[in-house]
Formats: sequence, structure tokens, C-alpha cells
Amino acid sequence: MSQKAAFTEKRFLFTYVFVTSLFMLWGVAHSMSDVLNKHFQNVLNVSKADSGLIQLSVFGAYFVMSIPAGMYLKRFGYKSGVILGLGLFAAGTFLFVPAADSSSFTFFRIALFILGCGMATLETVAHPFAAALGDQRTSDRRVNFSQSFNAVGAIIGPAIGSYFLLRAISGAEVHNLDAVKTLYVGLGGFIVFVAIVFFFLKVPVLTDPHVEHAADLDAGSVDTTPGKKLIQHRHFVWAVVAQFFNVAAQAGTWSYFINYGVEKMHLTDERAGYNMTLFMVCMAAGRFVGTYLMKFIAPNRLLAIFAFCSMVACVIIAQSWGGISYGALFSLNFFFSIMFPTIFSLGLKNLGKHTQQASSFISMGVVGGAVMPYFMGKIANYDVAQAYYLPIVCYFVIFLFGAKFFKVKH
Repeated sequence: MSQKAAFTEKRFLFTYVFVTSLFMLWGVAHSMSDVLNKHFQNVLNVSKADSGLIQLSVFGAYFVMSIPAGMYLKRFGYKSGVILGLGLFAAGTFLFVPAADSSSFTFFRIALFILGCGMATLETVAHPFAAALGDQRTSDRRVNFSQSFNAVGAIIGPAIGSYFLLRAISGAEVHNLDAVKTLYVGLGGFIVFVAIVFFFLKVPVLTDPHVEHAADLDAGSVDTTPGKKLIQHRHFVWAVVAQFFNVAAQAGTWSYFINYGVEKMHLTDERAGYNMTLFMVCMAAGRFVGTYLMKFIAPNRLLAIFAFCSMVACVIIAQSWGGISYGALFSLNFFFSIMFPTIFSLGLKNLGKHTQQASSFISMGVVGGAVMPYFMGKIANYDVAQAYYLPIVCYFVIFLFGAKFFKVKH
């Protein structure tokens, strides 16, 4: 009972490394879509608000796919769930070829929707998968550590996207979408390779720590009210709400980062795109720092602190104070860093047999990312800085969750 819980176990280590690599993979795809946002503004002549429909396609897929993915996970297990997610992910990337050939924004959105279905499946599976690879007492740290590599992927994505896309439009072939095809076919080929490797990976037999007998774990680590329905667990409901607003803030912030650099800092598209790589470095740093700080500060308390700092940063960004506001925009990604995995792991606490189903609903909360970019884009059409007032509402909800509504009620 008093023994300190290990981060993970030796028998789980190789599987945990592989699962963590999946977090990096969809981090690449998510952040590349934000470069794609600016690219389509330039090449397909869509407005800022309409380019925000890219996020509607990707995050809308989470709303559609998360529940079916959770049902699939419950029936067929983690390994099959990962393979299904990678298959849909790859299919979406390959559909970029006919979409580019037809120069159709609608076709691109269909491809992004299927790609999003794959990412939704992977996220639904990977979070409880990582949590299951060890003691539940360390599940917050384990999921945050895996999400740190999602941030590494988010660093790689803008660098690759800016090189292939924003660099391409500075040349003569302004209306050529060949670069889009090359980029996404390459990504799809790599995803297929990962799926094949995972197919042959031997996953150890798992005893989900969320449903282990209470005698083996700290008091309160399993569902002590087995008769309660999932919806009756208040902390879970608030986690879904918090995740909705969290991803709404993320999607809006990322979607118009390049626009902010171009319009407020007078950078070139390419330079602003490469700065997004540094922007994602801030998120990676925040996740590694946040994971370390959780050894000393309760995860919910750290979440509330970072949410408050995010609200302050948004106010500064909206003032258009040059370098100060631009620096605050970078800091926003640092403070955002721990929110997704921390909300996820806090929401799964003490749910017992409901854990996998709960993972589906929390993943479905990601649909918030489909909403915010469009409304921020409406404001950004007039002043991109003023659009950053909107995420303050999102961070306030997250602050409430971290300060009060994370608590498990018995």
C-alpha cells in the first residue's frame, strides 16, 4: 500500500515505446493541417473562415468516430484498434492525390475527414492503452509523457509542411498542388509501414489498472460505486466538457498562428510557417516540464495554474503589442501543453469497467476543435489579434475543472 508506484514495468516497456510513437504520428498530421490551412488560403483562394473548415473536417471526424472506435476497442482490444486507426489514417492521406488532381477544396475536406477518423480511433485507443501499461497511480505521468512525444510530432509537422507547401508557393508554381500530393503520399506510406510493424508486435497480456481489485492499489483507485452509470460520474462529465473547450482553444490558436505572424509581425508566409516549429517546441517543453512538475504538484492544480496563465496570455496577444504579444502567443502553447492528457487521465479516474467507454466520450469532446477555428476566422478576417479573445472562455472552463470539478464523487 505504501510502496511507491513505478512509472511502468519492464515487460510493458517495448509496447509502451511503440504506443508513445503513435502519439507523435498524429501530432505530425494535426500540425501539418494548420500549415495546410494557410496554403489553401493562398492556392485555392479560400477565406480565413472557410479555411477553418479544415479543422471542422478533421475534428468533426472525432465526433463521428470516437464512439464506434470505443466499441471496437472494447470488443477487439488495443492491438486491433491501433491497426484500424492506422488503416483509416493511411486511406485519408492517399485520397489527397485525387483531391489535388481535381483542385477541389470539398474533396480535400473529405480526405481530411477520413484521415481524422483514423486519428480519432488512434487517440481513443492509445490513451487508455498507455494508462494500462502500468499502475494507475502513475497513469497521469505516463499519459503526459506519451503526449510529450505528440508535441515532438507537432514540431516536425510544421517544419515539413512549411518546406513542402509554403516554400513551394514562393516559386512560380503558385497554383500547383503537386507538393500536397508528395507530402501526404509520403506520410501515408510511412503509416502503412508502422501498421505492418505493429501487426507483428507481440502485445503482453494486460490487466487494466482501472479494473484491478482495490486491495492491490491505493484507496480510491478503482470504481468504488460499481452501480453508478457512467453519466453519474461528475468528474467524467466535466472532463468531456473541459476537453471540448480545450481542443477548441487549441485548434483556433494553431489555425491562425501563421496569419498572426504575417499580419501583425510582417513576416513572410514561409518564415511564419517555420516559426510554428518553434511554437510547437514550446508545447513540447511544456509537456516535459509539466510531467516533471507533477512529481511535486497535483495534476489538477497544475492544470488550473496553466489555464489561468493561458487566459492572461490571450489578453496580451489580443492587444497587438508587437514582440510582447507575439511572445505571449508562443507562451500560450507552453501553458496549453499539459491540458489534453491531464484532462484525459483525470476524467478516467475511478471508472472501473466504464473506462474504455469513457475514453470514447472524452475523445469525442475533441469535436470542439471543429467549432472554434470558424468563429475565430470570422473575427480574423478583420483583425487576427482580436480573435484571440475567444479562447479565454475555453481556458476559464478548464480552470474550473482543474480547480474544482475534477474531484471524484463516491
